[in-house]
Amino acid sequence: MAISTGDTLPDATLTQMGAEGPEQVKLSDKLKGRKVAIFAVPGAFTPTCHSAHVPSFIRTKDQFTEKGVEEIICISVNDPFVMGAWGKETGATDAGITMLGDPSSEFTKAIGMDFDAPPAGLVARSQRYAMLVEDGVVKVLNAEENPGACETSAGEGLLDAM
Repeated sequence: MAISTGDTLPDATLTQMGAEGPEQVKLSDKLKGRKVAIFAVPGAFTPTCHSAHVPSFIRTKDQFTEKGVEEIICISVNDPFVMGAWGKETGATDAGITMLGDPSSEFTKAIGMDFDAPPAGLVARSQRYAMLVEDGVVKVLNAEENPGACETSAGEGLLDAM
């Protein structure tokens, strides 16, 4: 069953690239007592994710800050090396967006947002979504019907729903 508005996110350990290499990040530490925007993509460097989804959050970062969002987190079922490189390539890291990998898809599966698209080489990947989370509780959830679409899950779509 997929996560929905009003649900509390399960704790998960994700990964990110740090100055010394891969680092473990407890999602609960990022969420406790904070207002955070989370968006997830089917894969780093994939066309829609790269050219539309990440840029939409870079474009709207200041508007999220104005609405009290303390951090924007991008999650993908990729390893921290890929997420680190992708954050640099897109400018997301320089913009202050936190790029977290869910390499074994544990978090994605735990919230029921996983899908497979073997013809595209995507297995155990994340559906495309964006959510506003306050103190670990989902306040707004915008999930795309089609993983190739980036409308309600774009930065502008999440802002409009807030």
